[in-house]
Amino acid sequence: MLLLLINIDIRNRMRMIFKLFFFFSSLSVIPLWASEVLAIVNDQNITQQDVNEFVVKSIPGANYNVLSERQKKSVVNQMVERKLFLEDAKRVHIENDANYQQELKKLQENLMLDYWMKKKVEEIYISDELSKKYYHDNVQKFVKPASVKVRHILLSSEEEAIVLIAELELSEHLKKKFIELAKEESTGPSAVNGGELDWFVYEQMLPEFSDAAFALKKGSMTKKAVKTQFGYHIIYLEDKKEAGFVPYETVKEDIVKSLRLLRFKTKLAKLSKKLKKTAKIIVK
Repeated sequence: MLLLLINIDIRNRMRMIFKLFFFFSSLSVIPLWASEVLAIVNDQNITQQDVNEFVVKSIPGANYNVLSERQKKSVVNQMVERKLFLEDAKRVHIENDANYQQELKKLQENLMLDYWMKKKVEEIYISDELSKKYYHDNVQKFVKPASVKVRHILLSSEEEAIVLIAELELSEHLKKKFIELAKEESTGPSAVNGGELDWFVYEQMLPEFSDAAFALKKGSMTKKAVKTQFGYHIIYLEDKKEAGFVPYETVKEDIVKSLRLLRFKTKLAKLSKKLKKTAKIIVK
């Protein structure tokens, strides 16, 4: 049971390391104008960088700039309130509370351990030769499946689709006409974007939709409506990427991180045995 708890704790620490990597990476790309002052509370500035850090921690993958004006105002207001609440906490000397001191000690210990583990991981050197060997030995892990980018017009009946296909086939500028009809006639949510969909691989769509999309040549459309549970689709292929392997340089950083963590796990196990030999441990 103790070993199980140790392994669980190690996995939790490793997840924290990943979070720290991502957190510091996100901070490193914040532009200089992020220091713009958004609010002042009792002579203390709240900068865009402060707010952005708060957003990044609260909503993974988000940042201040992509928020709506309403959301920005809400976040800034939360930061203002935080400053005020913090001032009130200092006014009543909450730091002298026994429970506060106990929780602070736990936080300090956890932070100390997190940074210790992060430093240990970063100290591990992985040569380019070793990471390349891992890539070539495990090349099947880096297969990139074929993908396509399409536009589609979704209709409720096959008759409607037949009429539009005939109109599209007479057009001298197929793509332009397809976008126009998608905006006017499509019942799908992508209508506002001229029927445009994001890149997708075969498994991401219904089989009948993917079969038709992957069979097309770039710049062509389906000659017959494709029926799915959602209705009848006319599909136009914008672009296609053939299956292949993700280039080494693209995945090099991820490989290095993985190899570091594997070595770290081994080193951690050895260090644990070493420390236990000289420690006084009583498990009840």
